[in-house]
Amino acid sequence: QVQLVESGGGLVQPGGSLRLSCAASGIVFSVYNMGWYRQAPGKQRELVARITNGGTTDYYVDSVKGRFTISRDNAKNTVYLQMNSLKPEDTAVYYCNGVYRLGRTNYWGQGTQVTVSS
Repeated sequence: QVQLVESGGGLVQPGGSLRLSCAASGIVFSVYNMGWYRQAPGKQRELVARITNGGTTDYYVDSVKGRFTISRDNAKNTVYLQMNSLKPEDTAVYYCNGVYRLGRTNYWGQGTQVTVSS
């Protein structure tokens, strides 16, 4: 079966860092565009960052530019989100997403909680 499993979330103080990981199984990982989304209570889910199957094109929402970095290791079937200079407004559940065939194939992880608080 297809699984995307996020890890690395937790509680961190403002200004701190976390690295999220998403390990994929059951798919040919190298053909999938991968993204990180987040959703805070009462807010819309938003795309945070995206990396193409070849790792050649990145997307970052404006609010995280210069602070977050998305990367992937196809040999490990894993996509990462390095989050630096974290702010309280980054608090959310972060979800891993994999897309193939122009979105016709779409998988989601269960999410990992990131809380930024003093």
